Amino acid sequence: MNAAGNEEFYVRYYVGHQGKFGHEFLEFEFRPDGKLRYANNSNYKNDTMIKKEVFVSPSMMAELKRIVADSEIMKEDDKLWPSSDRVGRQELEIVLGNEHISFATAKIGSLIDVQESKDPEALRVFYYLIQDLKCLVFSLIALHFKIKPI
Repeated sequence: MNAAGNEEFYVRYYVGHQGKFGHEFLEFEFRPDGKLRYANNSNYKNDTMIKKEVFVSPSMMAELKRIVADSEIMKEDDKLWPSSDRVGRQELEIVLGNEHISFATAKIGSLIDVQESKDPEALRVFYYLIQDLKCLVFSLIALHFKIKPI
């Protein structure tokens, strides 16, 4: 049995680009055992890669699974989404039970990019799910690795 219940559950998200500061990216994954792996690489002003790993509780994994399932992202298809370009690339991979899906698209700057795409409904589902997932991950990392207590 894994941290999310009986069925297999895995989420990985990547966004990045190759630019004048090299390969800059943000990536996180939630593994079936509850491990959250986070990496943020920026070479701007000689910044270094930030890597964090933390285990989240089974209830957190269940909530993450609920967020993904409620988004209905598993029903979507990325064939009409914008292809990755020089601006960058986003990838989302999800395993939910016996379903395994991977999405790849260009970076999305705003909802205008979504609305002007060939499949705005599906891309909107992706856009909002990514916003929710990033918010959740940033909160978990900030709370877990807080240096000074509040």
